[in-house]
Amino acid sequence: AIEFSRPDTAYSNIMQCFEVGLPVVCGTTAWLDQYDSVVQHCLEHQNAFFYASNFSIGVNIFFEINKRLARLMNRQPNYKVSVEEIHHIHKLDAPSGTAVTIAEDIIESLDDYQYYSLSTAETAATTLAITAKRIADTPGTHVVHYDSTIDSLEIKHAAKGRTGFAQGA
Repeated sequence: AIEFSRPDTAYSNIMQCFEVGLPVVCGTTAWLDQYDSVVQHCLEHQNAFFYASNFSIGVNIFFEINKRLARLMNRQPNYKVSVEEIHHIHKLDAPSGTAVTIAEDIIESLDDYQYYSLSTAETAATTLAITAKRIADTPGTHVVHYDSTIDSLEIKHAAKGRTGFAQGA
């Protein structure tokens, strides 16, 4: 089963699939407080489960570029990093699961950051700021910015529709 639904129904959908022995591919985000329970159940009952915050092939390449860039930038303490994500106005979670994955990969590689949060005027120096924008009819854009007093560097992925998510799944 391919589970790309809503955060409030993902867990029960996954468990129903497990009850009838269906393997599950899940791309729904914002339900991960129950992720460990799903994995435990999957292991105990020999089900099959695969989760990713984004199934777009382009985004998964972007994830790898982001990790490599973060490792390179760890030696460049003069750059401040931030993440921006833009989605349609009906997007339920903020930051998006994709933005969270991007942020977690950056934090894993950069010594100066320990946490991520939605951007505020008081975002702490050790917190990676994520700006979440909601704009009508926007399928999804993610940008990682590195900014210093000397120059700026950014990487960006912009979806053109939902086809890429389906192909990746």
